[in-house]
Amino acid sequence: MELRLFQVDAFASRVFAGNPAAVVPLDRWLDDATLQGIAAENNLSETAFLVGGNGDYHIRWMTPTSEVDLCGHATLASAWVVFNEVEKGRTEVRFRSKSGPLRVSASGSRLALDFPSRPPAPADDSLPALAEALGSRPQAALASRDALAVFASEDEVRSLRPDMAKVAALDCLGLIATAPGRDSDFVSRFFAPAVGIPEDPVTGSAHCTLVPYWAKRLGRTSLFARQVSSRGGELWCEDQGARVTIAGHCAKYLAGSIDVADGRG
Repeated sequence: MELRLFQVDAFASRVFAGNPAAVVPLDRWLDDATLQGIAAENNLSETAFLVGGNGDYHIRWMTPTSEVDLCGHATLASAWVVFNEVEKGRTEVRFRSKSGPLRVSASGSRLALDFPSRPPAPADDSLPALAEALGSRPQAALASRDALAVFASEDEVRSLRPDMAKVAALDCLGLIATAPGRDSDFVSRFFAPAVGIPEDPVTGSAHCTLVPYWAKRLGRTSLFARQVSSRGGELWCEDQGARVTIAGHCAKYLAGSIDVADGRG
């Protein structure tokens, strides 16, 4: 069986930056083992699978080792594929997901995600474990789906060298490190070795937690963020209360096809 596959660098205006995601449009769902096998073979932080049409799709995301409930960069990449490859000329798409309805719209040269907000709550008891995992003690510890470690400066976040085994042992999907930015409102890095992602280049879903935190701390709703991984990424964000808008650019790296056996026969 031949399937189309696209690889798109999300939250970047050029290739070799941002976060690469694979996008595989499907006519129907394949069995989970086949989907997971494709994601493992791609060996990217996420592969998105789409079923649907006419601007309305079901979406699932898989890391090389497991399925996740929400992924920003692969959703942005999926919208780019719908707008530019599958339904050329469309400027808005709805995705049905394990995290509820998601919407992506074209906003000038950027694509804007409409995602659920996940404000973090204080988690002071986790400070020692976060400090040990990151090799540096944060100023504050909070938690939503992910653990959030807040530092004083961008330099501290950039210099972190986490112990991935200790990060994987934390009671969370991933660990966000954040601080005020030098030329942005805030910076972050994201580590999720427990689901096969030692460090994610740019993490849209983490900004569901970062945006409400920084909006409250800075006292404004419009924010510009950088993820300071080695590839780097730029995100234009808006706190909408129960929802957050996370916008960025996309750059296509490749389009091709893959041959797989369908376990459903």
